[in-house]
Amino acid sequence: MKKLITGISVLVLMGACGKKDANSPGVEYMPDMYRSPSFETNMMTTLDGDTMSANMMPPAGTIARGYLPYPFANDTGGYSAAGRLLKNPILKSPEVLAEGEVLYGKFCVHCHGTAGGGDGKVGQKLPGAPPSYSSGAIKGLPEGKIFHSITYGKGLMGSHRSLLSIEERWKLVHYVQKLQNPEGAAPAAKDSTAAPAAEGAKATEEHKGEHK
Repeated sequence: MKKLITGISVLVLMGACGKKDANSPGVEYMPDMYRSPSFETNMMTTLDGDTMSANMMPPAGTIARGYLPYPFANDTGGYSAAGRLLKNPILKSPEVLAEGEVLYGKFCVHCHGTAGGGDGKVGQKLPGAPPSYSSGAIKGLPEGKIFHSITYGKGLMGSHRSLLSIEERWKLVHYVQKLQNPEGAAPAAKDSTAAPAAEGAKATEEHKGEHK
């Protein structure tokens, strides 16, 4: 065994000596161990004659864990239906309002302002400042339309669907309603056990029926 190890060592040393290219490492022992092929996410590649995916694609028809389909389209009809059918499933409480305020400070205050007056530092530089929460139709905007607007975006406001979970959006709705009515926020949802999305079968079916 010692002779075998010595022989291998001699061969490696001999291969490393007398190299013409100064940048060449000489004889490489098991180069595939540190020169493995580089794969990009979900790319198709050929390895040993077989075509394969670098990352297994999910089976057809599956959805991501925690994903809930949103039944209302990003159009006038969907906006109107969301206003009628969506109800906040999260019971309003001081804790929920506090969480909503934190979310508002992270995602909304820059344009809408601290009190929802549309006077945020970014909002003042936009072509059209956001409307005040306590003015006109905005003051009485239904919670479903607020949720819909946060989900898809509206006007110059972009979608926050990928930034906020469904539960976070509903907590933010509670805080926006507080800014809509500083003297007395909108009443809390009665059903605190409803699904966080408030996107149950009834709302879905009623919405589908409108477009038959």
